[in-house]
Amino acid sequence: MSDLKTRFREMTRGAQTLGLGYIGVANGLFSALRRLGAASSDALAQAAGMDQAYVRRWCDAAYAFGLLEADGDRFSLSDMGAALDPESEDTLMPVAGHAMMSLHMAERAALFMRDGARPGEAVMFERETLGPLFGPMLEGSFSRLFSKAIAPNLPVFAEVSARGGLVVDLGCGNGWYLRALLRDRPLLRGVGVDGFDGNIVQARALAEQAGMSDRLSFVQSDLHAFALDEKADLIAMNRALHHVWEAGIERFTARLRDALKPGGAAAIWEPDWPEDRAQLRTPARQGFAFQNLTEHVQGNHLLRAVEIAQAFDDAGMRAEIFRFAEGQEAVIVARKAG
Repeated sequence: MSDLKTRFREMTRGAQTLGLGYIGVANGLFSALRRLGAASSDALAQAAGMDQAYVRRWCDAAYAFGLLEADGDRFSLSDMGAALDPESEDTLMPVAGHAMMSLHMAERAALFMRDGARPGEAVMFERETLGPLFGPMLEGSFSRLFSKAIAPNLPVFAEVSARGGLVVDLGCGNGWYLRALLRDRPLLRGVGVDGFDGNIVQARALAEQAGMSDRLSFVQSDLHAFALDEKADLIAMNRALHHVWEAGIERFTARLRDALKPGGAAAIWEPDWPEDRAQLRTPARQGFAFQNLTEHVQGNHLLRAVEIAQAFDDAGMRAEIFRFAEGQEAVIVARKAG
């Protein structure tokens, strides 16, 4: 029992560390302190536009948990704090964000389990500080995998890049997927579609910062009701298909097929739910099991790559499965007949 108590206390300290990290991320404290180099808590509060008393107490707590270093009354970033700065290369900001999102969703699941309610995706945006971080969290978690492993190894990307055309991202979030895809592919144009206004505002601003506003636009729309001004060469969904599956996948795949040009393709990226439950015990897939519980709150569930491929085959589109990250992530490419 003593070993279990020690383990649980260590987990509690880890959760507290990530909670303090989340506060620093959400309020720009790590970024402000990086710019200042070293500063008193009052100077940091002024630079970040935060309340001085709260920041004073946050600095003491962040120092206690190793996120800050202290020299008298002046604080600076430790290695851990610097790693949580959203503007640092390979930032660990998503770890703190996901930890807070997990706690929020666990509380929601604990409540809704009592009566079976599944209130939908809006539950993710109930916390004012979490919503704006959702897109950056996904970008920080998956942009490297996309740019380094997925994009170079999917033939459909090379094909559409060579001939040019329109790429549509359904469930685009802050638009990171399209920005990454269009960055070195000048013949492509992109349209992002998302149901949440905050994501669209963020995506437009980031596209403008990247100098892509002339090739990249964003539209707020329910994914079941999206309408395009022209048929697409490629429709992408990044970890979003499971959000529309239970509402009627047959209608949705038909809608995707009809929105594509002849010879166009859909590229569907999803975590690949394992066939064998025992795989959920592996560290890499434990998160899948927790995510699947939180997806149930939203009216969704995680999918197996083979059932996604079958759904597109049933819609008359030839589907092929590509697996990445030791099989944890799958991209299903489904082609419409030419």
